[in-house]
Amino acid sequence: MFKPHLLVIGGTGFIGYHLTLAAIKKGWKVTSVSLNKPKKFRFVEGVKYLKINISNLKQLKEKLNYSFTYVVNLGGYVDHSLSKKKADVIINTHFVGLTNLISVLTNKKIKKFIQIGSSVEYGKIKAPQSESDHCFPKSLYALSKLASTEFLLMLYNTEKFPATILRFFQIYGPKQDENRILPQIIKSCLKNKKFPTSQGDQIRDFCYVDDSINAIFCALKSKQSDGEIFNIGSGSPTKIKYVIKKVCKIIKKGKPQFGKIKYRKDENMNLSPNIKKAREKLKWKPMVNFTKGIKLVINSFQN
Repeated sequence: MFKPHLLVIGGTGFIGYHLTLAAIKKGWKVTSVSLNKPKKFRFVEGVKYLKINISNLKQLKEKLNYSFTYVVNLGGYVDHSLSKKKADVIINTHFVGLTNLISVLTNKKIKKFIQIGSSVEYGKIKAPQSESDHCFPKSLYALSKLASTEFLLMLYNTEKFPATILRFFQIYGPKQDENRILPQIIKSCLKNKKFPTSQGDQIRDFCYVDDSINAIFCALKSKQSDGEIFNIGSGSPTKIKYVIKKVCKIIKKGKPQFGKIKYRKDENMNLSPNIKKAREKLKWKPMVNFTKGIKLVINSFQN
């Protein structure tokens, strides 16, 4: 019986962990490429872990000498700041890393290359953001993501390279890094601490990680996904203030100090996607509502 071989760039990260775990459960062969070994709580039995810097073409050519059925690119340094000091690492790990990957994978006849994009590619476009909108990135990270998207679309249009871009909005779930917004809120509430927040009027779309993983698998098997961009979110945007109050209510502890943190410069106050295209073309839909999802995450912190 044929077993697909899945290559996950960034397989030791939060989403990468959930993706590699799901693929292993399907009986697939899985290889992960990252800068570091997986943390103990994100180690998945059966995954072949490779330490490779994708911005180093020579290293990629030497170590990535396998054939793959599918590739999912979750790699890249995440930094939403406007700092010029990190320009090299942001551009190298996203755009340069991507072009290196393509040059190495070109002759391997992969069936699908999934690029994980980001909602920040849109910039300050009015909500709901749609895939056909013209983007205005406001940070180097957003620009690197958008450049990667445009590069892959060009490759599809000129060479029929089987690329699909999934623009993830706020993905959350168990085993997420603790410096992210929901783990920070949950930890503070569990300790019944005072914690500073913004006024909380930003509107965001929180999508449970299992739904995002299902979107990836839907895109991998879809014949209509090549050369396309798809928004992936819950379709139920909410204010950050509501999210914080919801966590406090479930845990019955926590002392948020609203207004103590200023909004980021050029912050889009409403990032919420139109997910109609993913529903229709990928036959995908989110299954986990925020109440159920956040309870699962809270329980993962308590166990």
